[in-house]
Amino acid sequence: MSEPDLTPALGGTVTAFTVGSATLIAERVGSGSEVFLLLHGLGMGRSVFVELARRLDGIVVAVDLPGFGAAPEPDVPLTMPEHADLVAAHLATEGLPAVTVVGHSMGSQVAAELAVRHPDRVRAVVLAAPTVDAGARRVARQALRFLHDTASIDPRVVVRGVREYLRAGPQLVRKIRATVAHRPEDLYPRIAAPTLVLRGSRDPVCPAVWTRAVAEAIPRAEFAEIPGCGHETMIRDAAPAAARIADFLSRT
Repeated sequence: MSEPDLTPALGGTVTAFTVGSATLIAERVGSGSEVFLLLHGLGMGRSVFVELARRLDGIVVAVDLPGFGAAPEPDVPLTMPEHADLVAAHLATEGLPAVTVVGHSMGSQVAAELAVRHPDRVRAVVLAAPTVDAGARRVARQALRFLHDTASIDPRVVVRGVREYLRAGPQLVRKIRATVAHRPEDLYPRIAAPTLVLRGSRDPVCPAVWTRAVAEAIPRAEFAEIPGCGHETMIRDAAPAAARIADFLSRT
C-alpha cells in the first residue's frame, strides 16, 4: 500500500488511521468545546466541506472514508456499518468527546450507523440529504436522480465533484451498490441522539416525502428545508446549513 496523501484540504492537521486494509484520512481544524465530525457523500471527499468547516463554531474533524478522496482503496469496499466502526475507532484513538456527526448523502448512512452502533461517541446527528430513498432503491434510478440534480449545480461544484469521483477509483460501482443496498430506515427508530434532518428544497435525489418520513421515524428529530438548494445542500452554499445546525444545537 502506498503512503496516503496527507496534504491539507481545509488548512488543518491531517492524519491517517488504519485498521486492517482500511485507511481513513482525518483533517482537524478549529477550536472550542463543540466537536463536529463531517462525513462526505458517495464519490466525494472531505474537500467538499471547505466552506462548511469555516462556518462551524468548534473543532471540525472532516474525513476521507476508505477509497474516497485521498484515502487509499481497501482490499474490499466497506459496508456502511464497517465505515461507522472505523470512524468510531478513530474517535476513540483521538480521545475526542461525543461529536455532532454531520453526514451528507451517503455520509448520512454512515452517521446513522455511528449513532446506533456507538451512541457514546455521538452527542447529536445531522442528516443532510439522507439517502437512500426506500422507494427508489435501484442503482439506475439513483443515477438518474443524481444527473437531474447535477444539471442545476454551480459549475464550480461540478468541477470539484468530478475531481472527487475520479479519485474514488476503480471500485466505484461496488461502492454504489453497497450504498444502495443499505437500509438506513431500519436504523432511524433506534437513533437516541437529537437529530436534525436537512433537505434542499430542489433536491431530486431525496424527495420531501422521504426526508420527512426520515425525521418522523427518529424519536428526537426535527426537519428543516433549505430553499433553493439541491442535493448538494451544504456544498454549494454552506451558510444556510451552518445557521440551521447552530440553531439546532443551541436548543439541544
